[in-house]
Amino acid sequence: MVEPDPPFNRSTSRQRSTLREAGIQIERVLVSKPRGFCAGVEMAIKALVWMLRIFGPPVYCYHQIVHNRSVVEAFEKAGVVFIEDISDVPGGAPVMLSAHGSAPQVVKEAERRGGFVVDAVCPLVTKVHHEARTRAKRNYEIVYIGHKGHDEAVGTMAVAPESMHLVESRQELENLELRSDRAGVALLAQTTLSHFEWEGILEEAKARFGDLWLPGREDLCYATTNRQKAVMELAKRADAILVVGSANSSNTNALVSVGKKAGCERTARIDGPDDIDPAMLESAKTVGLTAGASCPESLVEEVIAYLAPSAGVEVLSVIDEDEYFPLPPKLRELLAERFGSVVDDRKVTAADALAELEDLS
Repeated sequence: MVEPDPPFNRSTSRQRSTLREAGIQIERVLVSKPRGFCAGVEMAIKALVWMLRIFGPPVYCYHQIVHNRSVVEAFEKAGVVFIEDISDVPGGAPVMLSAHGSAPQVVKEAERRGGFVVDAVCPLVTKVHHEARTRAKRNYEIVYIGHKGHDEAVGTMAVAPESMHLVESRQELENLELRSDRAGVALLAQTTLSHFEWEGILEEAKARFGDLWLPGREDLCYATTNRQKAVMELAKRADAILVVGSANSSNTNALVSVGKKAGCERTARIDGPDDIDPAMLESAKTVGLTAGASCPESLVEEVIAYLAPSAGVEVLSVIDEDEYFPLPPKLRELLAERFGSVVDDRKVTAADALAELEDLS
């Protein structure tokens, strides 16, 4: 489906000359839909802006609120202090827990420190935590497919550490030894994985464990899945694909992997236009463009401006998303107390909230 060109910013002459000097002229930019912010990121960003509005700086946040450098820098400028150890929060200070989910002991310690605590965990991550907790209580051993050290994986593994085993590959699963007295084996996953990372291990687990339990609805995030489907469509038409997002964003890296495996070897991650390697775009006429689920649309616009396609921008629409996650319950209760009614934030986007950060700085 082709939609009318969106009102993307036009490039400056300086930006145009960068590619022109390299003898590169992009004819068309093919932008995928959906791309960028998912419902969980929208919720988390708006929640943190509300924290700044109500309490003023400094507001503390355990881990980066989302994995995007530009978003984190904007919050830091406005007075958010990102920490990796919850004990770094001064007693009584307001604190938010990131969208990736936190270990139960981190939540307890944050509350013990006496400040106002908002857990901005994505509801889809909460679902996986619930599955892990429930299966562990029923004496299942849990195989968790995830990336070692990723914030989401760390938080999820801490839910039932005695029952969980993290694997990143089919080989690790093959080498895994489980208890013989288990009630069964459950297979769970980090929500931001690519289907390529999930499917091979799933096949091996089904073949190995006759007592394998799987969630009724898979753990992979709807936004991750939708953006990967869109990249597969981009790969059919694009000479090169640029994925906008930060290096520590798992779902962004998954999009790069999907683009390459779908047939577009010239697929690369960039934080923004300054990261574009002109050599990568040599002889490319159509450039596909997408963004990870924690990437603001403003960065997509900057990349399009840099590419300055002579034939314009085409939106390749694969699926419409209308998911909405409300603000965390504790924050909604506080807003109702402050304003005398429930705040309806559906009409406000995370992009609007981020734009307001300049006024709060």
